[in-house]
Amino acid sequence: MTTTTQRISLIGAPTDVGAGRRGASMGPEALRVAGLRQSLMRLRRAVLDRGNVSGPINPESPRLDGYRHLPEVTAWCGAVRDAVYAALIDGDFPILMGGDHSLAVGSLAAVARYCWERDLVPTVLWLDAHSDFNVAESSPTGNLHGMPVSIITGYGPPELTQMGPEAPIVPAERIVQIGIRSVDQVEKELVVESGMIVYDMRQIDEITMRVAVERALDYLAKRGGHLHVTFDVDFLDPSIAPGVPTTVPGGPTYREAQLCMEMIHDSGLMKSLDILELNPAFDDRNRTAELAVELVESLFGEQILARAGGPTTKYTL
Repeated sequence: MTTTTQRISLIGAPTDVGAGRRGASMGPEALRVAGLRQSLMRLRRAVLDRGNVSGPINPESPRLDGYRHLPEVTAWCGAVRDAVYAALIDGDFPILMGGDHSLAVGSLAAVARYCWERDLVPTVLWLDAHSDFNVAESSPTGNLHGMPVSIITGYGPPELTQMGPEAPIVPAERIVQIGIRSVDQVEKELVVESGMIVYDMRQIDEITMRVAVERALDYLAKRGGHLHVTFDVDFLDPSIAPGVPTTVPGGPTYREAQLCMEMIHDSGLMKSLDILELNPAFDDRNRTAELAVELVESLFGEQILARAGGPTTKYTL
């Protein structure tokens, strides 16, 4: 079998230390059971499963100085950063399998370092039901999986904000969010003040998913050369993806999600990927993991019909 383009590296991060509910630690294995590696190989991709990074257990401790489990989250993010960076250095396309969304701090710190060393500009497409822009003072829980975007953009504990080669790890103007529909009251003000581009579900209803993704990709293509996609599984409507700890009704449908992924693939921009917040404890016979694998297939070129001439849209950097 002839493989295409670069090798894919799968990296598991089995922890829920940044979340309020247990179970995301089982996410990497659920994706493996759902056949992620086999699906990518069927698409003629060389795939290396690098196994799981390790870190401290979830102490289930109360909030301390505004955060829950800050030392443990820092340790896990450091391990993720080192593993994702190693994959990038090897010339691989890294897929981080989580695990809760605080881990995105680690994967983006790796991407930022890799880009910084090569005079590249990292950008981020954040697919999520939540804006994840809380800070300690605004967070109702102190759970760090609700804070990774604020941390990445420079607001938060120095242990995490300084994990990349410079702070902020990625400025807010290089991040676009799609699918947002749950934002805490004070968090709303922080998001607006940041200047970050957000396509919430109201906007998507009005302009359609196709237009939202097209505008997002065009915006990011003009601002950088390495697009990191971070896919929180609760981006999806819970009617099709119940296996997450924080379901929010009114998310993208199956076809809207597929279209989003297909358009990301067609753009040719994506260089690294997170799949986070998959929680088998809330799932129905692994159906959410199986759907996540289907969507990843679309991210890597699965099509309903083979289209003559290849991708419909190719952005020029």
